[in-house]
Amino acid sequence: MSTLLDWLEAGRRLAERIPYSIVALVARLAVASVFWRSSQTKVDGFFHIKDTTFFLFREEYKVPVLPPDLAAYLATYQEIIFSVCLVIGLFSRFSALALMVMVAVIQIFVYPEGWPEHILWFALLLLIIARGPGAISLDHLIWSRADREPTR
Repeated sequence: MSTLLDWLEAGRRLAERIPYSIVALVARLAVASVFWRSSQTKVDGFFHIKDTTFFLFREEYKVPVLPPDLAAYLATYQEIIFSVCLVIGLFSRFSALALMVMVAVIQIFVYPEGWPEHILWFALLLLIIARGPGAISLDHLIWSRADREPTR
């Protein structure tokens, strides 16, 4: 029994040595890829939204309050811009929050049965919001420089 506990303890120690910056980078890349791939199904070329996207927002997605065409533009550009921001680690917490709101809208109004996927996206976004983007990010570079500069 002590051999099993020794192995488990060794595994725990090894796992705890994984730097948060790697965990955060993987989380940012994973969730960004979901939204980036989704955005690419909605556009043709560079920021040209497909007619089928507008059709989907009118006929299937039907987000309340927003007109369908406006919702199509907002969702598509949100997916593109915030995915890129997460990949490079710029405005990471804000980007994660914006995508978290999108996940909530999708879950509540569009695909409530999609919760097994949505909760995974939500968890990754929550990690980024709660703990930040990690050291491998532009945010870290900007904030660490700002902390070193003397105030005048």
